[in-house]
Amino acid sequence: MKDENCIFCKLANGEIPTATLYEDEDFRVILDASPASKGHALIIPKNHYRNLFDLDDSISKKVMPLAKKMVNQLKTILGCDGYNIVQNNEAPAGQTVFHFHMHLIPRYEGDQVGLGWKMGTLEDKDKEELLEKMKDFY
Repeated sequence: MKDENCIFCKLANGEIPTATLYEDEDFRVILDASPASKGHALIIPKNHYRNLFDLDDSISKKVMPLAKKMVNQLKTILGCDGYNIVQNNEAPAGQTVFHFHMHLIPRYEGDQVGLGWKMGTLEDKDKEELLEKMKDFY
């Protein structure tokens, strides 16, 4: 299932030229056209899923092993010092293209790539509330 209006469907399925690093029947891994750092890549499923909430379980089982395979190879090639694996869901979380994709962002000592958040404090009230509500799910 593809969305004919989705640019990432077109990228993943070769309708738009890309710098493809890897491809199989389910995914295309490409260099990001607006990279956060040298070697920033995207894992894009060939079928359309809006985000993680909609991702088919058979695809979700394959995406993390693929990410591991890619970052291990790219770390060797690039000589980077670390990696961020980023996946955003919905606009408030930073999703700007509504086709599931995963960012593989090489990190270099002192690179100043702007990823992060202000650390908060886990309040006892919040902790207890969430733990109680989660009991219904496991």
